[in-house]
Amino acid sequence: MTVADRRHPTPFGPPTVGVGFKAEHFEPIVETRPELGFFEVHAENYMGAGGPPHRRLDAIRERYPLSLHGVGLSIGSPGPLDHAHVNRLAAVARRFEPALVSEHLAWSTHEGAFFNDLLPLPYTHETLARVADHIDEVQNALGRPILLENPSTYVVFAESTFAETDFLREIVRRAGCGLLLDVNNVFVSATNHGYDPLRYLADFPLSAVGEIHLAGFAEDADDAGLTLLIDAHNSPVRDPVWALYADAIRRLGAIPTLIEWDNDLPAWPTLLGEARRAEGVMAAAQDLEPADAV
Repeated sequence: MTVADRRHPTPFGPPTVGVGFKAEHFEPIVETRPELGFFEVHAENYMGAGGPPHRRLDAIRERYPLSLHGVGLSIGSPGPLDHAHVNRLAAVARRFEPALVSEHLAWSTHEGAFFNDLLPLPYTHETLARVADHIDEVQNALGRPILLENPSTYVVFAESTFAETDFLREIVRRAGCGLLLDVNNVFVSATNHGYDPLRYLADFPLSAVGEIHLAGFAEDADDAGLTLLIDAHNSPVRDPVWALYADAIRRLGAIPTLIEWDNDLPAWPTLLGEARRAEGVMAAAQDLEPADAV
């Protein structure tokens, strides 16, 4: 099977590159109308009744397709989902009609407490059943499948009985959702836990991938002085992540790709330049196959 045979249909038309929309960039976007495939927004920023955020997003939506990315559903929470939050997400999706809706394989709430982090979860049969049930609930409310994003992790759980890629594969089978492949998260987790990111990518359930994320990471050190990478979204995409992205495109063919830059925002031309680089990497990578492709 060739890469071309494996390419996925995309709701954006020809697979292309988008960026995360930030209000700070609204004026240059509407003034210059750059050629971009789509914009992605965090759903929670648009759960209010209206006002300037909605008016700005309406203006963007008139010109570009949207992807809606949730950060607050707490899909992996041990307790029930917040039904009001699910309903608010569904209302945002009805209003702006995004081409894609995605969330994280993580949890961020517990017994009414909200944490400002996307926290990891053990990969067990119990967790698998709970996550699949939560995804079913969200998809029923939305009336469409969602994409689930692989996490960046800094700890592993001794009780895990699945490899992460097998866990994701089984979620897709049970819940009928798709996957969002965050290539930066792959590199961050692989570095933090000492495994080969290319081997992880080769084992990823690629046939379920509907979108790719790229972002920058920050470097730190753990208590033993070993390198610890943080999924910070505050800098350009790093060279090893670009290389891993090229390998992903060689395996997948062209897939809608997002540049995430959420903190320490750059000027608009810098963010647009990252999107142009992704377009170049995507175009070049489609001419080559990974060594172990089938």
